Amino acid sequence: MADILTLSETSRPRPEGQWKAKLSKAFYEKPTLVVAKELLGKYLVVRHPNRILSGKIVETEAYVGEDDPACHAAVGLTDRNHIMYGAGGFTYVYFIYGMYNCLNFVTEQEGFPAAVLIRGLEPVEGIEEMKRRRDHRSLSGLTNGPGKICQAMGIDKTFYGLELTGTRIWVEDRGEKRPAITQSTRIGIAAGKEKPWRFYVPKSPGVSKDGKKR
Repeated sequence: MADILTLSETSRPRPEGQWKAKLSKAFYEKPTLVVAKELLGKYLVVRHPNRILSGKIVETEAYVGEDDPACHAAVGLTDRNHIMYGAGGFTYVYFIYGMYNCLNFVTEQEGFPAAVLIRGLEPVEGIEEMKRRRDHRSLSGLTNGPGKICQAMGIDKTFYGLELTGTRIWVEDRGEKRPAITQSTRIGIAAGKEKPWRFYVPKSPGVSKDGKKR
């Protein structure tokens, strides 16, 4: 299957601009590390009533299987992580620190729990709405972290288990040249810190602060 849906499936009016090529389910069914790298430079799009919010993905982290101590599947199947055990192409949203949501994309084939965390974003469409949602006046620091992304784009628990080929949240390939990528160990975790499964676009203002030190 192709990684991009046909124009007939994606072209329709939108509040700002036109819908571009939406990534297909087959894109997310590839190995997690491949998906994590290939998501960089693509555009996350969230649809709210009468409003489209979007941003360029510039930082991701891969979490791969029950043998990965930092992966939520390391504890086995639970009510919280059950979506990870399904086929790739669905959202996995979870709540941390009692205040932030984090957005992940389930990857690989059914039965193998893995996902990619969307860690950094450059805002593109609906920037003023993102600022309002975060009560943040500046473009700087608006979406350079997973919790910030969800707050700015209005992603909450109701986004859990949504198809990434649907009409509420999706990723677009806008035909841009693939960016240069830096690879590093993951950040903000207690276990599995040695895994070099974090990928980001160097010098992007949308990358987490820790990433800019590397």
